[in-house]
Amino acid sequence: MYSRAGLDLRDRELITVAICTALGTAAPQLRLHIGGCLNVGGTRDEIVEVITQMAVYAGFPAALNALAAAREVFDSPAGEPGR
Repeated sequence: MYSRAGLDLRDRELITVAICTALGTAAPQLRLHIGGCLNVGGTRDEIVEVITQMAVYAGFPAALNALAAAREVFDSPAGEPGR
């Protein structure tokens, strides 16, 4: 899926962050894709905006859990792009 034309890797990862947020049951995968998004050019601000947007569609608890997962990735050395 990631090699298909039409969307760049950053956009694909942002979409995957949104979907994992909406699922509400995929915290390990969400953390993985947040890190992946950072590694392909996504920014912390973009990731937080995507998760915040999902609060409207997936529910506030799911978005809060996703923000907590994002904070874990952002605070870990492995969450920094290029590491």
